[in-house]
Amino acid sequence: MKINKHNFKKDAKDSNETKEQKVKLIPYTMNRDNLRVKSKAYPYGINMIDAPNMWKASYRGQGIKVAIIDTGCDVNHVSLKDNIAGVRNFTPEDNKDPNVVIDRVGHGTHVAGIVAANGKVDSVIGAAPEAELYILKALDRTGSGKSSWVINAVNYAVDLKVDVISMSLGMPEKDNKLERAIKNAIKNNILVVCAAGNEGDGDYDDFEYSYPAAYVDVIAVGAVDKKAVPAPFSNANLVIDCVAPGVDIISTYPNNRFASLSGTSMAAPYVSGTVALLKNWSRDVFQRELTESELYAQLIKYTKTLQYPRTIQGNGLIYLKQR
Repeated sequence: MKINKHNFKKDAKDSNETKEQKVKLIPYTMNRDNLRVKSKAYPYGINMIDAPNMWKASYRGQGIKVAIIDTGCDVNHVSLKDNIAGVRNFTPEDNKDPNVVIDRVGHGTHVAGIVAANGKVDSVIGAAPEAELYILKALDRTGSGKSSWVINAVNYAVDLKVDVISMSLGMPEKDNKLERAIKNAIKNNILVVCAAGNEGDGDYDDFEYSYPAAYVDVIAVGAVDKKAVPAPFSNANLVIDCVAPGVDIISTYPNNRFASLSGTSMAAPYVSGTVALLKNWSRDVFQRELTESELYAQLIKYTKTLQYPRTIQGNGLIYLKQR
């Protein structure tokens, strides 16, 4: 579906103003579950974006607050528990107990590990292994939820004064209330990173849009494989910002397990972790706190152009080689 870019940016008050929409996990693929991690090598995605090259200069993301709005998390996972700084449940599950964020899907736990698995007991490590994770559960055991749950989670993240919001979820239509919540987060100097969506058909001139990634104010992330080839499922459109590894990604999974999943859901948290690193790095380099737009500009500087149309890669592959 091709959309006029001018009309696409309009924030008209329409039927989506009051309509309660259903939000779902962006469809993803389970490749392998219950993996035994024997290799001492880092997951390929960590090396592909060259995260270790930035760890010393960024203090491995220490002190940076990343809110993950997803299906919850296994907060007792050995590779995550030391990094979880707070939780909040926005779904009706577990009698609406705000302090229970059990992940009955596995998706949220996997995303959390890509951002900040600590690597203390195995080789599975996140992009920002010392970042602080705030687990905001806005999707239930079915992998779905209401737009109001996501909006409440975004607003809560603003109240927490987090540095980054990471969302790997989507819906086919825009929701003006969610867009305003996201704009408010950005106004409060929070970078919002979203998975671009997995409705791609391999045609880079045939555009697919998934919200909230399609809002022009967020960082929309597409997926590539270990050879930096765009994943066939990754959405192509006019608002892709960058791409990151998203095929056969090994990360944390409930019950102290590890699993390999594929999707733009996996690519987005690589960028969320990258932003956490750049936030610390920039404080030292510029000796001040960069604004959201300034930090976004730094993120774009740390990309590598691929030999594909901009509609599938945006500014290119995240690549943290020191300049």
